[in-house]
Amino acid sequence: MISVCKYTTLILFVFFASTSIAQQDSIKKKLISIQLKNDSNVLFQNKKLALDEKLSEPKLEIGAYLSTYYAYYKEDKLVGYVKHATMAARNNQFGLNMVMISLSYKSKKIRSNVALHYGDIAESTWPSKFNMIQEANAGVELIKNLWLDAGVFRSHIGLESTQPRENITSSMTLANVYEPYFFSGAKLTYLLTPKLSVQLNSFNSFSSIIETNKNKLIGSSIVFAPNDNLSMTYNFITGDDTADSINLKHQRFYHNFYLTYQKNKISMGAEFNYGIEEYRKRINQADVSSAFMNSSLIIFKHQTFKKIGFYTRGEWFSDEDEILSSGSNMGKYTWGATFGIEYKPLKNLALSIEGRQLNSEKENFLYNGKYQKERSEFIFCLDVWF
Repeated sequence: MISVCKYTTLILFVFFASTSIAQQDSIKKKLISIQLKNDSNVLFQNKKLALDEKLSEPKLEIGAYLSTYYAYYKEDKLVGYVKHATMAARNNQFGLNMVMISLSYKSKKIRSNVALHYGDIAESTWPSKFNMIQEANAGVELIKNLWLDAGVFRSHIGLESTQPRENITSSMTLANVYEPYFFSGAKLTYLLTPKLSVQLNSFNSFSSIIETNKNKLIGSSIVFAPNDNLSMTYNFITGDDTADSINLKHQRFYHNFYLTYQKNKISMGAEFNYGIEEYRKRINQADVSSAFMNSSLIIFKHQTFKKIGFYTRGEWFSDEDEILSSGSNMGKYTWGATFGIEYKPLKNLALSIEGRQLNSEKENFLYNGKYQKERSEFIFCLDVWF
């Protein structure tokens, strides 16, 4: 709790100090507009195109978010987290997914985002040294529509977000569980048109804020939004996280494509991933050729009533050589199906109940003292934000 207060105080000091300086340096001496982040439609928010917002004055957005849950898994109760832990990660317990505070500053030439989070998502997925920092980055417009941002970022890889409110479901597919949750580095983003943006990026590593060797992870992104309803994104990243002391390197190439569609009562998304890692094949120990993996998901939601919606999701994950899912022992494949209901009585409050079934080629879920090929899940989730 002391650490939370310390980080909160530091963020408030930095932001209000920086905005005060920005005001003093402004020729027109305009006041900063302070707003609460209370958007009623946060679905896929982190995956949408960053449009060239025309600001008449600098803007500071302040937000808070709480996600809590109860989950039951057909898996032996563990002291810590269940297998494939991200959201609703404790078995047969009430838990805290996340409590988060955030600040976002935007002006014509400068932007910055800082978010602190605490809970099971932060503890189970973020590195211990930085697990309270969800994101902390700043950007400057170098020339018109060309932005340079640097710091710690939430991952742009994958359709599903680490904030449950930005997803249709209360759980995360295996495809997104084994993708990066965060990056530390720099991004160069150019908005070609209001419908198309391209990005080049360089990060420390695939799944670590601190650099693990002398290599860097590099990548690119293309986001195309032909209209207000449809958005398509292609991400590519490549890098080598092999320790410097090891001679045989393992260059990884990861392709990620997803699309979102929202119109009237329908929300849907789809994702496909394909990965290659050199000299990683494990099935035949004498074989030092490249290993391959693929994963996909499709999700659909229908807002049947004003305050009640129904959703379903299908998923596929194949990583036999465990390029990303080291130690999981799932075999050639795992597939899953999810069904749920969401009740949203207020614009900034949502309750959901969902069931999920996972089935793998190999026995890897421990239940009643025996390993099983399948796991059933039940999750109740309550989210509120402002």
